[in-house]
Amino acid sequence: MISDSDRTMAVELIDEARTNGARLKPACEVLNISERTYQRWTKNGSVEKDRRPIVKRHSPKNKLSQEERLEIIRTVNGPKFADLPPSQIVPKLADEGRCLASESTIYRILREEQMNTHRSRSKAPVKRETPTHIAVASNQVWTWDITWLNASIKGEYYKLYMIVDMYSRFIVSCEVWETEKAEYAEYLIKKATLSQSIAGRPLVLHSDNGSPMKAATFLATLEKLGVQSSFSRPRVSNDNPYSESLFKTMKYRPQYPHRGFSNLEEAREWVEKFVKWYNYTYLHSGINFITPYQRHYGLDMKIMKRRTKTYKEAKAKHPERWAKEVRDWSLPEYVSLNPIKEEEIKGYANQSKD
Repeated sequence: MISDSDRTMAVELIDEARTNGARLKPACEVLNISERTYQRWTKNGSVEKDRRPIVKRHSPKNKLSQEERLEIIRTVNGPKFADLPPSQIVPKLADEGRCLASESTIYRILREEQMNTHRSRSKAPVKRETPTHIAVASNQVWTWDITWLNASIKGEYYKLYMIVDMYSRFIVSCEVWETEKAEYAEYLIKKATLSQSIAGRPLVLHSDNGSPMKAATFLATLEKLGVQSSFSRPRVSNDNPYSESLFKTMKYRPQYPHRGFSNLEEAREWVEKFVKWYNYTYLHSGINFITPYQRHYGLDMKIMKRRTKTYKEAKAKHPERWAKEVRDWSLPEYVSLNPIKEEEIKGYANQSKD
């Protein structure tokens, strides 16, 4: 937008150039304006002021009312949603049969109200490269790893062993011990296969190259159980993203005791509570904001149909607020540890059905 003073100066310069013999078009091009613009500015014999700032414009049809805006602010700042970002709030509201606004609209309102603070301890996610395996159902590919839990005494740590299902992100089994041993890993995988009742079924267990993962006794146990072992590439630190992502979610929880656990029992009790929250309450972004339990045990499709119905009813009620289709509540058909060609995915899916 050109200010009134700049507009007046431009007209004076063009008039001066024309007085000295210049034509209108070249004189306007020097100032990067068109002949039509100059004519519009001077059509009444004087320089017209810019009227755009004072024009009264009608509010758009899809604009939220003040009552709706206040309801959104009250909802996102209420005790139930105060520590959640809009990406978590929207699907929770959809499960309740409510559609207040889209994620982008809620973000915009929070930004306008200066409430758009970061609601978690985590930073922006990073892309992780992975090896080759895909899963089209639960209990086809598991990943596992060991992470250290801070003890209250500086320099001491407890070791958390955890197995997660790659397809559903469901924590299949976990244990906390004071050391890293192959015997503990053997106990963990036996416990996991028994809990899922998958003895004899094809299963891939992916991990990094740690000593408990590659111990001869542990590999022998996997062979007896009919479990195929898989390992990260040498010197690649991000080849096990599902387990690493889970550990990050755990350690960036507000309730995580960053000063350390006072004893082994306290660490085990906290991990048990976290696993219960993660499996049954946490809405995972990787599976379109449903819980790992719902995905693991086939409750996901019914939930997504209900969410889609809620959004279609909201669109029918206020069609002017929807420029495109309703939000896509579909779920990924497969999960991969590495980019795989479409032909390979279809072939694997057909094999799984057979």
